[in-house]
Amino acid sequence: MNPLRRLTCTAALLAASGIAFASPTAPKEGAEYQALPDVQPTGAGGKVEVIEFFAYYCPHCYAFEPHLAEWVKKQGDNIVFRRVHVPRGAPVAAQQRLFFTLESLGLLDQYHAKVFNAYHVDHVHFAQDEEVFDWASRAGIDRAKFVDAYRSFGVQAKVRRAQAMMEAYRVTHWPMIAIDGRFLTSPGMLAESGTPGEAALDGTLKVMDALVTRAKADKK
Repeated sequence: MNPLRRLTCTAALLAASGIAFASPTAPKEGAEYQALPDVQPTGAGGKVEVIEFFAYYCPHCYAFEPHLAEWVKKQGDNIVFRRVHVPRGAPVAAQQRLFFTLESLGLLDQYHAKVFNAYHVDHVHFAQDEEVFDWASRAGIDRAKFVDAYRSFGVQAKVRRAQAMMEAYRVTHWPMIAIDGRFLTSPGMLAESGTPGEAALDGTLKVMDALVTRAKADKK
């Protein structure tokens, strides 16, 4: 399945109906981004917090990941960036706990892209705990240490927090990006606004640039 297929089809339908493509460099509320009705607290101090809501199984998240990673790298100390793996019932529970275990062990930067590749390229579905443990061991992570963290109260708390955040931020699809507890944007929003295919991914980054600039200016 092509990760961009749905985005491309949506944009094609909009183009056929005569709707003009959006301008990510001058994003409009209700089109390229949404303002949250209730501003959410952040832990970024004077910096701008950027959160990606995502899931490892999501093909659109997989397609967006290299674009997002490069954007975060360019931002440097300009932002505080973090990810939240969204819940979706029992079939995704092991994937979600895998993410928060890597985060708890300080291994997320090293293994995040590897998990994506394991799922989408190597077809490791991370459907069961033992499948996750086996993969972690093959990847070079100490199995006992990983299992202890995976089953810890700390990871359980992160899982509960993810559910609460998803509801508070009104996350309905993913990947979705939250800027400073105030704004939401996503490749899906840009596709529905008329930005086609691959351009929706890069266009999302331009919208993020504009929203980060706005949030930063508002802090002064």
